[in-house]
Amino acid sequence: MATHSVIESFQQAGQGHVFAFFDQLNPEQQKALLADASEIDLAEVAELNRTLVQKAGGAAGVDLSDLAPAPFEALPKNGGDTSAWAAAKQAGETALRAGRVAAFVVAGGQGTRLGYDGPKGTYPVTPVLKKSLFQVFADKLRAAGVRYGRPLHWFVMTSDINYAATTAFFREHAFFGLAETHVHFFKQGRMPAVGFDGKILLEDKHRIAMSPDGHGGSLRALHRSGALDLMAREGIDMLSYFQVDNPLVRFVDPTFIGWHLLRRSEMSSKMIPKAYPGEKVGHFCAQRGQTVVIEYSDLPKSYQDEVDPASGRLRYIAGSIAIHLLDAAFIRRMATGADALPFHRADKKIPCLDAAGNPVKPEKPNGVKFELFVFDALPFAKNPVVIETDRADDFSPVKNAEGLDSPKTCAEDQVRQFTRWANAHGAAVPVDATGLPPFAFEVSPLFGYDEDSFESAWAARATKPAIVAGTVLS
Repeated sequence: MATHSVIESFQQAGQGHVFAFFDQLNPEQQKALLADASEIDLAEVAELNRTLVQKAGGAAGVDLSDLAPAPFEALPKNGGDTSAWAAAKQAGETALRAGRVAAFVVAGGQGTRLGYDGPKGTYPVTPVLKKSLFQVFADKLRAAGVRYGRPLHWFVMTSDINYAATTAFFREHAFFGLAETHVHFFKQGRMPAVGFDGKILLEDKHRIAMSPDGHGGSLRALHRSGALDLMAREGIDMLSYFQVDNPLVRFVDPTFIGWHLLRRSEMSSKMIPKAYPGEKVGHFCAQRGQTVVIEYSDLPKSYQDEVDPASGRLRYIAGSIAIHLLDAAFIRRMATGADALPFHRADKKIPCLDAAGNPVKPEKPNGVKFELFVFDALPFAKNPVVIETDRADDFSPVKNAEGLDSPKTCAEDQVRQFTRWANAHGAAVPVDATGLPPFAFEVSPLFGYDEDSFESAWAARATKPAIVAGTVLS
């Protein structure tokens, strides 16, 4: 689109102020501003202004009417059907051997909250070798490719701010032994921030205040990047979705894949039982025949505290941990069809320029950012299924520098997992009351990335390795 037509379209949309300083800019700055502007769907912004910004009372509250706990498939040890879980595993293994599944990590975040300068996926996370999150996932993919006889493709969604650093990190580490042709990078979409009057905000005279469009934007990005077309060419019809901060995640999980297939689900999810009523996870709920996720901040305390009298457990117990399986055809429909994820409004303090071009650093929210949530796709999915998983084997994220969900707790959870696997096969590693041994050691995913693969590798060792401080099984 020619420069004058871009500016004209913004003027016609009542957003001409975006180019108020255009004549003051040098050619490179003009190019940068036009590039930002070209990303913006002005009709979409106008609709969001109408429905979320200018609507009386701001964003609508969350609908809690007709809400009930969502059903889920319990683990066999918790009363689930053992034969159904076995059948699911078999079906999933068949799909993996056929090359029908690819991995998809949402990796747009920086390590800011960890006090780390760089993409979060480059953060060193393992207890002994300090492998990065990206290497842990790459090793799991390599090992699964060997186990099932088909290398898995890996889609990595970055953000605009960390794309260059992420791709450079992979090149620097030779893609961690993966084929470069099987690792695919693309950028998350961005949305402009607007003031409470609906006007698009400028970050600088040559930059629009843009921010990532939320993890739900991954569905649009998969389509726009050509990833879905690549999947179709490769015979891949399922994506295993996970977030970059969780090194325990079993994203190559044949049993989960099998449940998804046998139930003819378009989108499936894993849940963990909440550890306590106020745990900060989303809640899988049922509402008028649909599966929905209600964020912890939106579910009243009275609901979170409610106990099922029959079991004595929390009634709203199914916690969302952002692990999903999605059919490629469903993703395409959500990205291009009549069904579309709803945007959410987030009021934020947004550094910007005033009408005279002076910088403003607000002390209270001065504008709105728009975000999409991937779990909002669940109500649109046919036959969604939620399965239970063990927290200890699937969920220990690195979110905070200290305390809960920190590098320390995550490293300890990794060691606990390694210890359970080893002791189940006669290693006799001593542990305390929490299952933690008095020393750190590490199991590379190339040795064992889940209990089954660990068992196979351990059984293949004629001489069993001694596990002491600093041991690495690889």
